[in-house]
Amino acid sequence: MIHPKTEVKYINPQKGYGVFAKVDIPTGTIMWVLDKLDKVISPQEVYNMEPAYQELLNTYCFIDNKGNYVLCWDNERFINHSFNANVLTTAYDFTIAIRDIAKGEEITNDYGTLNIYHEFAPFIEGGSSRESVYKDDLIKYHELWDDFLGEAIRYIPVVSQPLWEWIQYDTQLTILQIAHDKHPMKSILSCYYSNES
Repeated sequence: MIHPKTEVKYINPQKGYGVFAKVDIPTGTIMWVLDKLDKVISPQEVYNMEPAYQELLNTYCFIDNKGNYVLCWDNERFINHSFNANVLTTAYDFTIAIRDIAKGEEITNDYGTLNIYHEFAPFIEGGSSRESVYKDDLIKYHELWDDFLGEAIRYIPVVSQPLWEWIQYDTQLTILQIAHDKHPMKSILSCYYSNES
């Protein structure tokens, strides 16, 4: 489930649609939570589908650490990639704002965190030395992303959290302990999946 104060807008022919903030959203805000309406599809199910379905799943899904395709039921599937993303995936089945997001700003995630099967070179914006997204980006950049996530999680107890009720209770307790330095944060590297047998 995506943050309720967001909306989809058309950007341009190259990027298509994207998700934008309808209000100012502070660092530490949970932006999306895996919920029971999201569809989790096994690799075998995807393999047995017609190519047209496979293409759609490759466009709109991310891959979890078990190799399952996760198809979000709401506007989360329209989140675009950025090397300077303002939201990052966590190891706890939610994404979080890693910096303040201004009203009207596009919400972006780094697709390097999403276990893509095929590398791609997205539209390049300034401020990054990276030019392509690779299958092993989680291995290369997890320490940097962990630093961003560790700092952002500290703000979870002190900012408004419209999606808090959608997080499982035991995960809530763990996150609050992490925020108060009473529990180590699980690395984003635990989200990594290798499809090499």
